[in-house]
Amino acid sequence: MASAASRPDVRPANPYFSSGPCAKRPGFALEALAGALLGRSHRAKEPKARLAEVITRSRTLLGMPADWRLGIVPASDTGAVEMALWSLLGARGVDVLSFESFGAGWATDIAKQLKLADARLLEAPYGRLPDLGAVDFSRDVVLTWNGTTSGVRVPNGDWIPENREGLVIADATSAAFAMALPWEKLDVVTWSWQKVLGGEAGHGMLALSPRAVARLESYRPAWPSPKIFRLTKGGKLIEGIFKGETINTPSMLAVEDALDGLRWAEKIGGLPTLLARAEANLAAIARWVERTPWVDFLAEQPECRSPTSICLKITASWFTSLAPDAQAASAKRLASLLESEGVAYDIASYRDAPPGLRIWGGATVETADIEALLPWLDWATAAVAAEVASPQAAE
Repeated sequence: MASAASRPDVRPANPYFSSGPCAKRPGFALEALAGALLGRSHRAKEPKARLAEVITRSRTLLGMPADWRLGIVPASDTGAVEMALWSLLGARGVDVLSFESFGAGWATDIAKQLKLADARLLEAPYGRLPDLGAVDFSRDVVLTWNGTTSGVRVPNGDWIPENREGLVIADATSAAFAMALPWEKLDVVTWSWQKVLGGEAGHGMLALSPRAVARLESYRPAWPSPKIFRLTKGGKLIEGIFKGETINTPSMLAVEDALDGLRWAEKIGGLPTLLARAEANLAAIARWVERTPWVDFLAEQPECRSPTSICLKITASWFTSLAPDAQAASAKRLASLLESEGVAYDIASYRDAPPGLRIWGGATVETADIEALLPWLDWATAAVAAEVASPQAAE
């Protein structure tokens, strides 16, 4: 490990490694949004066409099946997931997979807000997946495809049968555009603009399979549904939602920004290139972890390691011997040192996760910036270790 006094010479050209909102695309400038239809009604012809364009470009880029619906919905990915839970669940039992903060949140909503009596929790600690073989597909299934706060992803869709009886609802906010999604194994997929393509916050995307639409049109939940969650009217799907007729007023500035990200993705080669860029970032960190004794991935199995929300744990004895509160303080100190140097912003682990680091590796992040960051992680960790060994040195 580099000494505390030896700062690396090379800095990342772009120090933004936050896991949401995430880094803007390479070369982004505000001039890219000059054509935004500001001061216009989102129901007017041109603004509505821009909203529809986001839908069309998104589904094409992702290779979504032609018979799926895709709509723009309020309240980011959270709003999209909640719409699915409140509108679709209750028709049969549900299995909920929880292996990080957001999955745990969906489990809480299902048990304590919707109060479903037949809800089964399949749980695993941070760094692991629940037993996928224990999932009962005669029931509905709710999961995060990629654990944004744990750096753990499901490895593939092989464990999901195509002839399932229940619906599979996947929160894919940090997976869409960075991981291959097996559409034939899924029924609801959600994400937000501010993740892999670096868009602005506030809007979510809700994708529905024909099976999900059939559920919506044949089942009415026992609980009242707020207007902002309603997907049907008179027992029929509200088709306008999936044509750019949003439930609430969207930001046309954010819409323009979303289109900029989609056009960039198309220009560089589409989905294969986006996936390759994310995997290259994970590979760069994996090479460094392999040769670095003080750090390891939080995700235990290599095939389950996320290439977007890359979560790391500190394994050095000076750190693991600390009390939990001291570990948390040291990890925060490490992240703050990097921020004070202007080399990495917002890479502390999520507040509910084990103390450590979380580095966004999505497609808008250049691998060269990841590689430039890594020596700084060595430097900052050595500096914090020295402070722990001699508290006076930090003063």
